[in-house]
Amino acid sequence: MNTTQLEGKWKQVKGQFKQKYGDLTDNDLTYAEGKFDEMIGKLQEKTGKKKEELEKEINEL
Repeated sequence: MNTTQLEGKWKQVKGQFKQKYGDLTDNDLTYAEGKFDEMIGKLQEKTGKKKEELEKEINEL
């Protein structure tokens, strides 16, 4: 999965959350996206794997 596909999936999830939880703001969702990026960064640091490798592993789960 490339970055464009990951961004597309994120937008879909964001839309679903907005529909389900109408009081969520873009700031809330941006914060969650930032936390995901932070997690990827920590995994890269610990494992030495590329971002794309880690995203692929996560998507396979």
